[in-house]
Amino acid sequence: MRNTRLALFAFVCAWALLTTNALAAGAAKEWTMLVFLNGHNNLDSFGAMNIKQMEKIGSTKDVDVVVQWASLKNGKTKRLHIAKSSNPNSVTSPVVESLPAVDMGDYKQLVEFVRWSVKRYPAKKYFIDVWNHGNGWHRRQGTGNMQPNDISYDDNTGNKITTEQLALAMKEIADLTGNKVELYGSDACLMAMAEVGAQMADSVKFFAGSQETEPAEGWPYTELLERWVKDPTIDGGKVATILSEEYLKAYSGGIYGTQSVTFSAYDLQKIDNVYNAFFELSRELIQLNKGSISDLKDIAEQTQAFYNSDYKDARDFIDRVQKSGKFNRRDLLDNARLALESLVVANQASRGYPGASGTAIWLPTDSSDWSTYGKRYSGLVFHQKTNWGDFLRLLSGQ
Repeated sequence: MRNTRLALFAFVCAWALLTTNALAAGAAKEWTMLVFLNGHNNLDSFGAMNIKQMEKIGSTKDVDVVVQWASLKNGKTKRLHIAKSSNPNSVTSPVVESLPAVDMGDYKQLVEFVRWSVKRYPAKKYFIDVWNHGNGWHRRQGTGNMQPNDISYDDNTGNKITTEQLALAMKEIADLTGNKVELYGSDACLMAMAEVGAQMADSVKFFAGSQETEPAEGWPYTELLERWVKDPTIDGGKVATILSEEYLKAYSGGIYGTQSVTFSAYDLQKIDNVYNAFFELSRELIQLNKGSISDLKDIAEQTQAFYNSDYKDARDFIDRVQKSGKFNRRDLLDNARLALESLVVANQASRGYPGASGTAIWLPTDSSDWSTYGKRYSGLVFHQKTNWGDFLRLLSGQ
């Protein structure tokens, strides 16, 4: 009798576990968009504006939108499940959880937000959006208090999330969900860089951001969600393509007026092609004599630049080198161009950026840039996979 009861108990437990797993799988939506909205800085007022844009569409039966909203004005951090609203005057979505001011410059808080959200809003695919100031992979040079570093600066704590920490966050998130993050995006300046994408490529499928600075209004969330929810089974590359298109429209006489902008998206599953091509290219470039390196430095200085003058467009540099005839390995240049083209799944740029092809890369031509950032660059995945920094050291005159 005892063995019979134990067998029955084991059966009931197994059935309960299978039922629970089935219910959880059935409850999972196609997508959950998770917005890590850091208003602990001078962008605070735009946070409420963007949330109200999200509320024009709201979460749907296929797509959940969840926001961790940190605001200097209200002093708290709120977790919202975005619900549709026609109220243009205030944020009306339910506050699922209210916390004291969270350090939004701590990557562990990003991971914790995702962990909390995954339990409550499970999905087949996740879109993680880090909303704040950004500056690519290194510190902005200049004077004054506003010298951002990497992404998600928290004025309350003085902390930020470095490129390396952002990669750690994506790895932990991929581990806790059991899958790569479908889409990561930076609603922040200057983050569409080969170095930033490479750092998280092992944990993220698709990557989206701007090569240039973003206006304070950021992304057009209503327009993004309006198109996305009509076809919720699309993958991260197609969502990023919609975002890229709507972003350019918003600043080309659209909801945000007319401003010069760029936006692009990468399929990080294709980044090995870039690694291989740039490894072969850099191996040959470092063999050039000083005169040839000087010629390439002149070309680099003419290459499409962005707000940070040492952030240049990768493909524009390759194209200019090829046209110049200063480097005779056309095959290597062709391979690099094709690899970059396969990486970029969406690219939108205003007329003011004729050389913006979607991928920025570090291209310093001043020895002080290498002196300041070279050691850190040598630790980045992109350099470790390509030895690109060995060429940059020569290019910058070191």
